[in-house]
Amino acid sequence: MESRPVETAPVAQVAAVRSQPEGTTAPAIPAAVAARIAAAVESSRSAGTRRAYGSAWGRFTDWCTRNGHVALPAHPVTVAAYLVDAAETVTAVGERAYAASTLSAWASAINHFHQTTGHTSPTKHHLVTAALAGVRRQYATAGDRPSTQRAPLLVSDIRHLVDTARAQCDGWADDVFERRDSALLLLGFAGAFRRSELAELECRDVSLHREDGLHVRLRKTKTDQEGRGVVRALPATESHATCPPCAYVRWVQVVSAFDGGGRPSVIRLLRSRETFDKHVCRGGVPRTTARAPLFRSISRNGNLGATPLSGAAIHKTIRRRGQRAGYDAALVSQLGGHSLRSGFVTQAFRNGADAHAIMRQTGHATPAMLERYARENAPLMGNAVREIGL
Repeated sequence: MESRPVETAPVAQVAAVRSQPEGTTAPAIPAAVAARIAAAVESSRSAGTRRAYGSAWGRFTDWCTRNGHVALPAHPVTVAAYLVDAAETVTAVGERAYAASTLSAWASAINHFHQTTGHTSPTKHHLVTAALAGVRRQYATAGDRPSTQRAPLLVSDIRHLVDTARAQCDGWADDVFERRDSALLLLGFAGAFRRSELAELECRDVSLHREDGLHVRLRKTKTDQEGRGVVRALPATESHATCPPCAYVRWVQVVSAFDGGGRPSVIRLLRSRETFDKHVCRGGVPRTTARAPLFRSISRNGNLGATPLSGAAIHKTIRRRGQRAGYDAALVSQLGGHSLRSGFVTQAFRNGADAHAIMRQTGHATPAMLERYARENAPLMGNAVREIGL
């Protein structure tokens, strides 16, 4: 039997070899093994992070080419010059083009590509770290590019958006959009989900529980990239109109009908539907394809797509519902996918919940990570200014 050729895998291909002591040589391994190692290491970062790093690295290499610098390995002076040049870039109206956080993300990408190709990272050099610190200080002093948070959607907002969506339905196609969007709003808010978590939900991840309402299993999250998984409970509410389990059941009825019989089956379901005037989460849930995406794209004629609703589409859906509910343009521009998660935290603080209880639902690692929500959106909660006697 002929043996497979063995070759020395380059460090760029076997990214697991982050850095080697000087004078050592990577062992000879089959190319197939090297490829599997490279694939495993690539999976250690999320697809979004890989895309962001690739885009940032492309920008850096283009800048180096235009200015006659070497991108790999890059000298610390090159990286510092690149970051300062970006920091000094302004828009047509004289505003800083890039936020300080963007520059830090670009530095992380440069660090990543140096480490994975066996080079010493120039971003760790004091010159680069000092340059970034100086840029952040300059930004803060001038008040340039302050961080902005998405406007939170509170309980009153969620009720208004859902009520408006249902009142504006005119025909079965509108009903399809309403059922999906209402489920998206209510599950997203009650579960304090990130938009990426909503986008990744599959039908198998959600189940009705006779005591808890809904159990939603997140197979992985931003803080759980290794996929240990977590279950979040979304209880039934007193009102059927804002009950997350009811919204889930109403949407799954559409999903099941479409998967079972396509558009005609959905039309039959919605044209013969009963008025939604009481809880529907106390019965059963129609059977669905386990690995099918829960929240899907919908064409204008009401047909469900096969692909999951993307994070960007969720962002646009929330803005569209805000616009159709009569919110002014300035507020709509501040809404987005994170408005549901930040709204949950803000409402919970306003209702007197403590940080640890909130963390049970949001999955935040420390109470300190929640403080920015309190500072930005609930500044009077727990504030001594209430007690000074004015």
